[in-house]
Amino acid sequence: MKAMILAAGRGERMRPLTDRVPKPLLEVAGKPLIKYHIEALRDAGFVEIVINHAWLGEQIVQRLGNGRRLGVKIDYSPEPEGALDTGGGIHQALPLLGDEAFLVVNSDIWTDYPYASLHHPPARLAHLVLIDNPAHHPRGDFGLEKDVVTVAGGNRLTFSGIGLYRPELFRDQPAGPFPLAPLLREAIRCAEVTGEHYHGDWTDVGTPQRLAELNEFAGREAPHGR
Repeated sequence: MKAMILAAGRGERMRPLTDRVPKPLLEVAGKPLIKYHIEALRDAGFVEIVINHAWLGEQIVQRLGNGRRLGVKIDYSPEPEGALDTGGGIHQALPLLGDEAFLVVNSDIWTDYPYASLHHPPARLAHLVLIDNPAHHPRGDFGLEKDVVTVAGGNRLTFSGIGLYRPELFRDQPAGPFPLAPLLREAIRCAEVTGEHYHGDWTDVGTPQRLAELNEFAGREAPHGR
């Protein structure tokens, strides 16, 4: 199974840090965020990785190359200025991802999630990893009833940015920018999305303050001992 790391965002909330460095290359405990994901994916058996990029994307390509030094094979999906949003970015990368289900991970999270548990196609169109609602997103995104994701529900959880998808979720969409959320909500209404509630370490590295807090935490402990 292939994996995709979403790395095309501008990182507006991280400015001025992202004025000269793309957000995936911002460092936590001396290591770029995106490298944590690559190493965790590799250790879990995901050695074919697709990375999309837009803002300052050439820096990502220069830093990671073809992935050989990290023990993986990296293909890149460059996007136009302004990027294609999450759904559009995945749609453009489908030829690189192939005809089988694939894993997608946001590059701007930091987690100890065990990716090896996702080495199987989702039972339906998608499978989402959900987490407890962080302080900056108290209302959550979706409900979870047993292992089925719901649009409504009292047990609201937040989408972690980690998901398994079948390519048919995206194939009928037109080329160009579009968000992922409406596709997911429609699939959820059709009971086509399963999910799980993860209780481990997870941070949305969305602001300079969260990055600073994460660096303080990561100085004491890093995912998988890295």
